[in-house]
Amino acid sequence: MIDPAPGPRLLVVAGEASGDLHGARLLTELRRLVPGLEAFGLGGDELRAAGLETLADSAEVSVVGLTEALKVLPRARRLFADLLAAVDRRHPSAAVLIDFAEFNLRLARELKQRGVPVLYYISPQVWAWRRGRVRTVAEVVDLMMVLFPFEVDFYRRHGAAVTWVGHPLVDEVPELPHVWERGVPGVDLAGEPFQIALLPGSRRSEIEAMLPTMLQAAAKIAEELPVFVRLIRAPGIPAEALEEPIALSGLPVTVSDRDRFQAIADSHLALCVSGTATLEVGLLGTPMLVLYRLASWTYLLARVLVRLPYVSLVNLVLERAAVPELLQGQARPEKIAREALALLTDRDRVAAMRADLGLLRARLGERGASARAAAEVAARLAAGDAAERRCGVAR
Repeated sequence: MIDPAPGPRLLVVAGEASGDLHGARLLTELRRLVPGLEAFGLGGDELRAAGLETLADSAEVSVVGLTEALKVLPRARRLFADLLAAVDRRHPSAAVLIDFAEFNLRLARELKQRGVPVLYYISPQVWAWRRGRVRTVAEVVDLMMVLFPFEVDFYRRHGAAVTWVGHPLVDEVPELPHVWERGVPGVDLAGEPFQIALLPGSRRSEIEAMLPTMLQAAAKIAEELPVFVRLIRAPGIPAEALEEPIALSGLPVTVSDRDRFQAIADSHLALCVSGTATLEVGLLGTPMLVLYRLASWTYLLARVLVRLPYVSLVNLVLERAAVPELLQGQARPEKIAREALALLTDRDRVAAMRADLGLLRARLGERGASARAAAEVAARLAAGDAAERRCGVAR
């Protein structure tokens, strides 16, 4: 009896929580299209659950800022070498690299030299800063699969192969009834508190930098209005990472790690670290304040290099200042609390912000982004297999 031919092998590398989640959705769709697929690489819990054989956990190297990156650099170098060694042993038919630019663009160059086709899912923000990296993308990436329509023109102008697949959050974030539709605490809903959601990020470094500030701001809001505070725990963040800051705050806080979308839709306001979570909050129609703080010298460098009018993805996609952004020195408890109180007590402003957020879903494309991305990968795998058969190459 002849053993069946092995399925194609795919390298997948995701270094952050959002990339782990979106990569898992892509891999799930891809397995439906490519029976027998063998996927290995770097990821977290979501990609493992989708069938990725992980050589290491992405949480080991997921940080923000130059100072934080230096701390994990030795481990990142070892992971880089381990991944290349696995590529040399297993000869994948293609690679899907997900965001995580500093690591993945270097890896893409090494893969290109080894003849491994590279598909890049979720563009590094080369359109925002360090635009010189787009030349690297054009040289070493076979296809960029981007989430935002404005990215297509940018890459085409620089000679990179690109396709817009849309944003997977359109599928992942449901349309839910919102707490603001029920009325206003203290006015229409006497005796009910304002629901405040805290989204401190998906990386430990973000939580260390921003969660204590968020909790202090929430405490100051509670001095003026009755509030119920819930903390939305991101996938991959252990509960114990949140326990000490909450205990030190002395504030009653409920931690939500299930039904996160319902918890956000049940909130009158979200204090949200800049990142993918702002899109989740925006798609659910929850008013928000976007907060971010970096190490001082990292921020100074970013000010020199970044060429964007906004920091948050919500404002970038909507092309307007739909939600306030409180950065660096502005992201302090007193300022956050003042902004939050001004918003919560202004029904017209809440309505205007929710109207802006209502435009977000259409701006992010049609449903099926993960399936479209998977179809691109499947086509590349099929082309590679066909080429191997023509050349008589055995895997």
